[in-house]
Amino acid sequence: MRPETTRPLWRGRTLALLGILLVAFNLRTAVASLSPILDLVERDIPIPTALVGILGMLPPLCYAVFGIATPVLTRRAGLEPVLVGALVALVAGSAARGLAGSAWWLFAASALTFAAVGVGNVLLPPLVKRYFPDRIGLVTALYVTALSVSTFVPPLVAVPVSEAAGWRTSFEIWAAVALVALVPWVALLVHPRRTAPPELPEEAEPGLLRRAFRSPLAWALATVFSIAGFNAYAVFAWLPAMLADVAGTSPAAAGVLLAVYAAMGLPVSLVVPALATRPGRVRAMVAIAAGTIAAGWAGLLLAPGNVTWLWVALAGIGPLLFPLSLVLVNLRTRTHAGSVALSGFVQSVGYVVVALGPVAVGLLHEATGAWTAPMLLLLATSVPALVAGMVVARAGFLEDERRG
Repeated sequence: MRPETTRPLWRGRTLALLGILLVAFNLRTAVASLSPILDLVERDIPIPTALVGILGMLPPLCYAVFGIATPVLTRRAGLEPVLVGALVALVAGSAARGLAGSAWWLFAASALTFAAVGVGNVLLPPLVKRYFPDRIGLVTALYVTALSVSTFVPPLVAVPVSEAAGWRTSFEIWAAVALVALVPWVALLVHPRRTAPPELPEEAEPGLLRRAFRSPLAWALATVFSIAGFNAYAVFAWLPAMLADVAGTSPAAAGVLLAVYAAMGLPVSLVVPALATRPGRVRAMVAIAAGTIAAGWAGLLLAPGNVTWLWVALAGIGPLLFPLSLVLVNLRTRTHAGSVALSGFVQSVGYVVVALGPVAVGLLHEATGAWTAPMLLLLATSVPALVAGMVVARAGFLEDERRG
């Protein structure tokens, strides 16, 4: 693949950059804005306990389903039209949640919303490759940072807004934010010459998604992505309960430590994508991620009451594998069609595994009556992360594997 000539970030592609960042900001608000106000919603709409549990598993399941469906859609309609359709669905789903009159209405609106997010998850890496092939590391860092911000902003806003104006207003706010994200992409469809993407290599063939199922590179990258999500989802579901039992941590302190874990994602999202574009750095970052996952959980197993914050912070460095996976989707493909196929495969397989994280940890705890086995499981994830990471660290492209 010929090297791309670097050009100023904003020149001729301002709408695309704004569009990518706005889409990224909307990809976590749908999840992060529901759980903080679920109690308020249930005061008006009785929600069966089973349905609450299904709502919790719905996001990763929708992401998995639409990880596979999105490459098929883009092959027929193109990247930008499919993204616009997803954003329209996101606006409609978010608004419909605010209008919900029953638990099943809320469920259906949430399913539409999470389906739209699933499409957006897959499309962001290939959109970066399409418009910013010369700035993949930088733009990936910017949009992953926007993802991180969109994870912790909604909980800060949802409760005060719901208490002041009602929970329905809280949902409608995020529908309006999603509507803003539509503007630059509609403008690009109406006036495509405003942001002309650079000349790209030849398109990948339609069967590339099927070939990904037989690709060692694709499976290795899906494993790396899965380990990051498996750890993160399990931690957000169970870390406060773990710390209360094994370290005697108070609920307030456990909340702070969970915030410490989450906060580790912000600096790594800024640094990792840019470093990944440099030769030889991927292997080092994989080793750091696997090592910190192992060290963090080993510390909580062996000395949970001593420097607990350090063990939690180390475990929080491990999910640097998430932004690393996203930038590698582009670094390990030659074309944006290949990027769509690899992104769809990795996220589809990955989110199936991610959905099992909280369930597996909870079942192990229930079966053993202690947290030792769940923490050993999380520690053990460092091994496949390291092995798969060494595979994706090797230079190569998905499109080339079909020749082997």
